[in-house]
Amino acid sequence: MAAPWWRAVLCGRRRWRGFSTSAALSRRTAPLGPMPNEDIDVSHLERLEKYRSFDRYRRRAEQEARAAHWWRTYREHFGAESDPKDKIDIGLPPPKVCRTQELLVRKRVLRELRANVEEERAARLRTVRIPLEAVRAEWERTCGPYHKQRLAEYYGLYRDLFHGATFVPRVPLHVAYAVGEDALMPVYHGNEVTPTEAAQAPEVTYEADKGSMWTLLLTNLDGHLLEPDAEYVHWLVTNIPGNRVAEGQETCPYLPPFPARGSGFHRFAFLLFKQDKPVDFSADTRPSPCYQLAQRTFHTFDFYKKHQEAMTPAGLAFFQCRWDDSVTHIFHQLLDMREPVFEFVRPPPYHPKQRRFPHRQPLRYLDRYRDSHEPTYGIY
Repeated sequence: MAAPWWRAVLCGRRRWRGFSTSAALSRRTAPLGPMPNEDIDVSHLERLEKYRSFDRYRRRAEQEARAAHWWRTYREHFGAESDPKDKIDIGLPPPKVCRTQELLVRKRVLRELRANVEEERAARLRTVRIPLEAVRAEWERTCGPYHKQRLAEYYGLYRDLFHGATFVPRVPLHVAYAVGEDALMPVYHGNEVTPTEAAQAPEVTYEADKGSMWTLLLTNLDGHLLEPDAEYVHWLVTNIPGNRVAEGQETCPYLPPFPARGSGFHRFAFLLFKQDKPVDFSADTRPSPCYQLAQRTFHTFDFYKKHQEAMTPAGLAFFQCRWDDSVTHIFHQLLDMREPVFEFVRPPPYHPKQRRFPHRQPLRYLDRYRDSHEPTYGIY
């Protein structure tokens, strides 16, 4: 028997309406606003505005970073950001820079470069070679300390060490571990160093004036086994004359890193303090050798608060470290204790109450409720 004409009309309309709805849903929606760098004409890069100084570029970049854009994340758009001016600066004062002198030096350098025919030709042919040591020295002198400060804030060092107070590491601190006879493992600002590479005390260098006094500290921010807010001091050298670390007073002997197995990455920070005068650190002295973890419990904030009148943080370098086979030797041979192991205990798979008539369920639905010890695979 043929279907009524009105049913055919309704079915045709439904099919046409469903097709139009799916086509509208599959159509790409317009973006919420202009994409980043959409207004830049990439085909004519020579016509773009040139920044004649790094300060102009930095100011423009900071202005763009503070501008409100639609692609900001929820936290950046709605979170309450702390004003950098409200943070307490406990570091050294910024050096006094004469703008006129800088302009004179820059003009002199440009005049010398233009007078050098070989350098001008190499720059035009893009074959000029710039020594990386000179670039790094210029970076350390100009914007390097502020980059290090931003990295330290990103890793939460100021939050956990000084309870939110900040400082600009104006003294470049160079730390390197000797690996073998010829190789060196440098410590930058967040790179990974294994406990095997950090088995011995590192070589620390920095620039210091004649007659100045310094304090060097190495602490583990994440390794305390009992107190979550405490640290373990791994090395403390005080009253260092100039940059001769070996001649300083070893208040706490060096102990290799021992991140527990399964605890992830640990942050190890080298802090360099500049002393105004010789300080008595007898209350912070540890016995040598010191293999009792209770004696190495440390709080950087309390240590600085006790001696803040006589020393100022000036340098910073830090690395990340995680477990390897040498940590077992440290726990068993040096610390004389059982090695702690942290493992993730997975919860049992959740199964809802079994239905008597499991309609529209997969064929293996009853396997979830078997009376056996075979592993199940959760909800599938």
